[in-house]
Amino acid sequence: MAHDAFITSLGKFLPGEPISNDEMEDYLGRVRGSPSRARSRVLSQNGITHRHYAIDREQKTLFRNWDLAVHAIHDALSRSPITLNEMDLLVTGSTQGDLVLPGFASQVHRALGGPACEIASLHGICSSGMQALRMASLQVAAGVSKRAVVCASELVSRLIKASHYEEVAGDGPVPFDAEFLRWMLSDGAGAAVVQDTPHPTRLSLKVEWMDIRSHANRHELGMSVGANRAPDGGFGPSWLDAPDVTQAAAQGFFNIKQDIRRLESLVALGVDGFFALMDQGRIKPEELDWFCVHYSSHYFKQPIVKLLEKGGVRIPEERWFTNLSTRGNTGCASIFLMLEELVNEGKARPGQRIFCMVPESGGFITCYAMLTVVGPERAAPEVGVQATLPEPGPLPLTPKVDGDPLREKLVRELTHVWVDFESSLNQVPMLSKLNRGVFTVEDYQSLLINLRQQVVEGSRWIARAASSITADHLALRSSFIHHARDEHRDYEMLERHYVSVGGSKEAITRAPKNIGSEALSAWMFQRASQENPFDLLGAMFIIEGLGNRVARRWGTAIKDQLGLTDDQVRFFLYHGENDATHLDRLDGALASGILTPELAERVVKTAKVTARLYRLQLEELGNV
Repeated sequence: MAHDAFITSLGKFLPGEPISNDEMEDYLGRVRGSPSRARSRVLSQNGITHRHYAIDREQKTLFRNWDLAVHAIHDALSRSPITLNEMDLLVTGSTQGDLVLPGFASQVHRALGGPACEIASLHGICSSGMQALRMASLQVAAGVSKRAVVCASELVSRLIKASHYEEVAGDGPVPFDAEFLRWMLSDGAGAAVVQDTPHPTRLSLKVEWMDIRSHANRHELGMSVGANRAPDGGFGPSWLDAPDVTQAAAQGFFNIKQDIRRLESLVALGVDGFFALMDQGRIKPEELDWFCVHYSSHYFKQPIVKLLEKGGVRIPEERWFTNLSTRGNTGCASIFLMLEELVNEGKARPGQRIFCMVPESGGFITCYAMLTVVGPERAAPEVGVQATLPEPGPLPLTPKVDGDPLREKLVRELTHVWVDFESSLNQVPMLSKLNRGVFTVEDYQSLLINLRQQVVEGSRWIARAASSITADHLALRSSFIHHARDEHRDYEMLERHYVSVGGSKEAITRAPKNIGSEALSAWMFQRASQENPFDLLGAMFIIEGLGNRVARRWGTAIKDQLGLTDDQVRFFLYHGENDATHLDRLDGALASGILTPELAERVVKTAKVTARLYRLQLEELGNV
């Protein structure tokens, strides 16, 4: 493979509050109003004390499965080096989507949004999450994808609520193979971001290898929905073969069933696969720091331990990790929820080895993975923007005491525009990454390309505006020309920065504008071409305000996060120190006698439009 694959962030979503064993039937309902006879027996063995359901006490569905997936993905992205718009592959695993068709990945992508990208839906039971992770890891390792998002999500509660068992049970009890899973399964989703480089400020998990094998060629399917078992152990007609859906439901085709007689065979199969990997030299038990096994019930842990010990393998109790008791059995999401807790709650340490094992009774599939915990390149920032970026400079303009009332009113309105603009910048993906301390060299190169285009265009539209000022305002024309002269060579600093971080001068000079830059440039030239375009003072207020208030913050954060020198961020440091002079000129222009109520309105409107278009060009970096 051309690259390594790293899980750079993990997220989860567990719907609602934790539900205790005593509350389960309040949510799932009682078949024909009677308490379950099997519930206490099953719960006494599985060791689950709490779980989550995406339905309420009236059995109303509160979330769709794609909602669970989307929430988990956003949770993973909140810790990730990438943003949603940088995702180039989405892989999902689930037992059942919300729709029969299309694939679950399509359903999630529609609800999630983000860019057009490759998708894949892995459909199965417990193994589908591991299958999804393997596919994403292989794509990244092969260099086909660089920023993959993987999600495993289960919403089973709506399948096991009492109303689905009423007609099936008739006057007798619910068959045990159908009722068993009512007290075993729960809802939840886990997600991961997979990249070819580790997270710069958080722990990552390097995917050393994964091994997934189906043994359905030698074993009958153990869990199913859609048909009933035939007397010979196989399956009878499918629900699609029934005369109608009502009759299919009455015959129990839609009940999820587990053949519990086959579970012991699955335990032996999973341990046998472990021994085979040992014989291949892929596992050395003494080197394992965490042993994460997805078993559906604590009942099965002891048989696994005994079989391992018979083969000479003893895993100390403190190295076993599961959160089955508190998360419940969330099927294909279970292994993601284990890894999420290990990493996000501070249990994992750099250099540790995590072994994952997921046996699936549905198709008799065994899944294994070896992960290595990788430390960050630099310390993670504290939560919050201020922990990452220095304090901002002063607000661009300050009303003068006893000044002109019209001017004071204008400055107050411009300040409102500025506050809205600055707060909105925190939502821009590129700046969000800078705030979270996960800015990359590629991000910096993209930002430099955009800024160079803006600087080159900026001196041109200021010069255009100067040429549009009539002879009765020569002093202001001179001020505009002086401003254009100050700015017109700044692009050379940006080119030097770009080359110093690995780019070529040809690449930055020939890069096309993104669609936001096109819109901003067109707007500026349109306004600059009007006679006496003094409303452009509103545009200068926004752009020079950025230099005065936040340029130094950005430059310092970029320098610190990428390990650069002052000379590699000089453009930002320079503007942080010198744009106050430019704002003084703006202040002087407003006090020159040109201000009228009508011009003040246009200045504010131009400031608003410029702020929105400036944000747009930052949102559309790379979208040409």
